[in-house]
Amino acid sequence: MSLWSRRTFFLTSLAGTAAAGTTNLLRAAKPRDVFAADAAAPQGAAAKGTRPVMISSANGVHALQKGMDILKSGGDTLDAAVAAVTVVEDDPNDDSVGYGGLPNEEGEVELDASVMHGPTHRAGSVASVRRIKNVSRLARTVMERTNHTMIVGDGARRFALAEGFEELNLLTEHSRKIWLAWKASTSFNWRPGIDSPEWVGRSAAARNEGKTASAGRRGALDSPEFREQLADICGHDEALMARAIQVIADPPTGTINCLAVNEKSEISGTTTTSGLSWKIPGRVGDSPIIGAGLYVDGDVGGAGSTGKGEENIKISGGHTIVEMMRKGMSPTDACLEAMHRVARNYNNDKKKLATFHIYFYALNKDGVHGSASLWRNGYEAGKRAKYAVHDGTEGKLMDCAAYFDEVGGNP
Repeated sequence: MSLWSRRTFFLTSLAGTAAAGTTNLLRAAKPRDVFAADAAAPQGAAAKGTRPVMISSANGVHALQKGMDILKSGGDTLDAAVAAVTVVEDDPNDDSVGYGGLPNEEGEVELDASVMHGPTHRAGSVASVRRIKNVSRLARTVMERTNHTMIVGDGARRFALAEGFEELNLLTEHSRKIWLAWKASTSFNWRPGIDSPEWVGRSAAARNEGKTASAGRRGALDSPEFREQLADICGHDEALMARAIQVIADPPTGTINCLAVNEKSEISGTTTTSGLSWKIPGRVGDSPIIGAGLYVDGDVGGAGSTGKGEENIKISGGHTIVEMMRKGMSPTDACLEAMHRVARNYNNDKKKLATFHIYFYALNKDGVHGSASLWRNGYEAGKRAKYAVHDGTEGKLMDCAAYFDEVGGNP
């Protein structure tokens, strides 16, 4: 499948200096057949723009109402975004964010978050926080009560306690059992990365048999010996065993990004996560990095990301998207340009790109929104990649524009 090249984009940009209607030229730079055919659906639905509106990653669809109630009552946009993600942080059944999140390789849950307040151009973030549940609120506290932008590790935990946050064990029994199953699986570690010249795939068996790395790992997890261990660890709970197999084979990155704009065109956002499952202790992804996992400019709009944070950090995705919108791109096209930069870092090598998934989300101050996913599917092969939107009437899921119109991301 052909890809939208940066050369096409920049040539079109140059042409725009010699003709009127720069915005329309930039939007026309992307051939309509480049992306999934149904990518036009979310773009078309979003093109009208509406305010107030909130968007988030798909796991926030049921939480957006909490934030919308705040916007409709005249509340602050950051209040709305943080209120929405707090619902997900508090949910022990969502093992990708906050309480109940899947832990690092030592069994400790470590959380990251950031906030940006468009009206005042302020920001705050925290990283590698243990034993504090609502890190989106903590990031906001950093923004409001210190002259710092980021506090990390045990310093962030102690700051939270000094500010009245409750300390508690974030590892639920559900997540603890899955972690024990991961330990029993003798799974791979994180050395080296896919951007290393030494990377040759995660499974020798898979390489020898010509299978994908994901299939090789799943094959090992199907062994009778491991299945017996797994059953003992999970108490023969079939649902728990199935979830354990899923997250051991393909460690999830979790995360919820949320952006909100009110009737006055004021915009704010937050991103919060428990990070990559089984990560090396102290690993920090893109979620707390201002300009990567989150970026908001009150004059333009906001953007955020979920998925493999390392890839987003390398392209400063949040900032990239907002700057593309500043130049006239639609939110969806701006997300796709950021995705192009991720793929370019691997020379569009689908074997390497298929080892991860990443999403971008964008909302401008006029209420126009969009999202892009690296692959057509979500984290499950048979399900379309989606993002959540609340337009003031209800929260619903909408299709992401797909950069690669095929299944990938080790589903």
